Formats: sequence, structure tokens, C-alpha cells
Amino acid sequence: MRNPLSKRIVEIEPSGIRKFFDIVNEMEDAISLGVGEPDFDTPWHIRDEGIFSLEKGRTFYTSNAGLKELKQEIAKYIYRKCDVTYDYKKEIMVTVGGSEAIDIAMRAMLDPGDEVLIPQPSYVSYEPCAILANGTPVIIELKEENEFRLTKEELEAAITPKTKLLVLPFPNNPTGAVMERKDLEEIAEVIKEHDIFVLSDEIYAELTYCGEHVSIASLPGMKERTVLINGFSKAYAMTGWRLGYACAPAEILEQMLKIHQFAIMCAPTTSQYAAISALRNGDDDVMKMREEYNERRRYLVHRFKEMGLQCFEPFGAFYIFPSIQEFGMTSEEFANRFLREEKVAVVPGTAFGACGEGFLRISYAYSLDNLKMALERLEHFIAHLREEKKNG
Repeated sequence: MRNPLSKRIVEIEPSGIRKFFDIVNEMEDAISLGVGEPDFDTPWHIRDEGIFSLEKGRTFYTSNAGLKELKQEIAKYIYRKCDVTYDYKKEIMVTVGGSEAIDIAMRAMLDPGDEVLIPQPSYVSYEPCAILANGTPVIIELKEENEFRLTKEELEAAITPKTKLLVLPFPNNPTGAVMERKDLEEIAEVIKEHDIFVLSDEIYAELTYCGEHVSIASLPGMKERTVLINGFSKAYAMTGWRLGYACAPAEILEQMLKIHQFAIMCAPTTSQYAAISALRNGDDDVMKMREEYNERRRYLVHRFKEMGLQCFEPFGAFYIFPSIQEFGMTSEEFANRFLREEKVAVVPGTAFGACGEGFLRISYAYSLDNLKMALERLEHFIAHLREEKKNG
């Protein structure tokens, strides 16, 4: 019998995050700090709008690109938050989460042999999506001493004549790193000089704790070479609604829409109606959630200092990325042993790229009570490891 499987698909490794979730689900009294999902319920006014749309029988397909009203609200939101103007008719489309937008953007833009620059550590989907789109991933290793920001020098060193696309994953999952305006201005000059394009994943834009988020699309000459990705999962606690969007030059969006049309048809109608309420009336909800995340963030930074655990201070998303290099263990060994001995699940840094070795991703999308309990267990665990090391 012939092999029914694609060699390219078989060679792609599954997500390094999921196996820890599977283990913790079977473990009694375990605490998981691994999931990148808000612990808040979707705000009621958003849920009510979804419920109302069902009661009114709005269960039909929308246009492929999404509801007109939603695209108009997205255009208003991007202008208000990022100072970038998009034509809702030609430059905005609604997708099944930000992940679909990443996938179809790469498929619409890449030809075989085109290189995609992917700063790591970063979200697990970028590299596989580049491969699935026949692109060639080129990894840029971000460094802790630079607070895991992408520098002009690192970008220039990675560019070749085959480079077509740069993934810009900020605020960053898993590190919590952000890029400030001056950082973006420096790399924007390199991007324009070498005539490459940017896929800017800004799903955590609302979760920025030091100053305002800046979109690279807002810089001179960058809108026309940027695909801006965002969505509703993180900022509005709408992960299960599966709704994202892409803003891009019309010539790129037209081809993205073609793929979306054949593979998906349209994003969920109920979710689209709910998202209209999120954009129109959700600013206060976002602010409250952001304030609580920030409280948790400050708590973790403080506790790590008390423990003597090395960690730079993150200013975005809801993750923190402490170093465990002092213990002489791989990230996976540390995470497995911590889960087994203390019943706390964290994610090895290597799940987000090889340069994540020596780090852990800890999500603070959990209650402060859960975080306090988990950090007590972590303190006990690392004290035991230091004692072991001391005694040889």
C-alpha cells in the first residue's frame, strides 16, 4: 500500500505545548500555568450580542470578507488605536482567529524558495505555516540581553537576496517583550532598504503595560508593505469565538481572500455580531482586564527577585520568561520534573524555538490565588535544586 501521508506534513513537529496540557489534565491537584488563554469570561454585552443574533435567526453565511458593519468597526478601531487608515471594502478581512490570518497571508505571499525571517522565541505557528506555504524559515535568535527585542543589526545579518517576509511578533509570546517606536523605526529603514514585507502579529497589542503599543504599519512607508494581524481572543477574552482579522494592501488581501473563500467560506456569523459589540463598547472591559494582568505581572516579577530567579521584566502580553540556566538542566527536564514533583505545569522555552533553551514560559492569565500557590511550589522546588547542587 502506498504511503497516504505527505512527507512535508509528517516532518513538522506537533506543538511542544500540548503534551504538558494532556499530562496536567490527568493529574489531580495540579496547577497549570501553561495556557495562553484569558481566565476572564467574555464580557456580558459581547455575549448578549451573540445570543441576540441567534434569537434573530442570523445564522446565515456572511460575505467572505466578513460583515460590513464589523469591518467598518475594525477600520475605526485601527485608526483610533494605531493611527492607520484602512479601506474596509478592500483592505480588511475577518478570519477564523488570528492563526488563520497568519496562514493565508503566508500562502498568498510566498513562492517556493522565498525566505521568511522568524524571530524566536515566538509563537509556535509561524515556522510551520511558512513551511506549509512553501517558504523557507530563517530563524533570528533574539537575546535576553536585548530584552528579546529584534535589533536592526540582527535583522540586517539575516537578510539575503531570497528574503521576502519578516514576521514581527510583538508584544511577544512567550517572552512578553515589546518593540517601542524607536526600535520599529530602526528596523523599518532596513525593511524598506531591502524591499521586504512584514507580517505584524499584534494580537497582544491591547496588553501593553508601559506606554502605548505602536504598530509598524503606522510608520512612514510601512503600511503598503505590512500585513497587520489582530483578533479578539486575548484582549476581549473571546478565545472560543474564533475570530481574528487582517489589514493589508488591497493586492495582498485580494489573494488572501481567495484562499479564505475556498478553504473557510467565512468566519462564524454569531462571533462576528458579538465582535461588533466588543469594538464599540469594550474599551472599559479591556482596561479592567489589563489592570488585573498588570497586577499579576508585577507580582511575578517581584517574587522572582525574592527567589533570586533571573528574569527580565516583560511589558506586554501575559507571559513571563524566567531563566533556569543556573540549574544545569534543559528546559524540558526542568518542566517535567517540576510537574512531577510539585504538580505545576509550565512550558519549556524550547517549545518556542531552540533559542528558548534555558527558559520557561509562565502564563499569568490565571487568578492571583493560583499564581501565589504555584509560586510557593516553585520556590520550594528551586530551593531543593539549589541544595542538590550545593551538595554535589
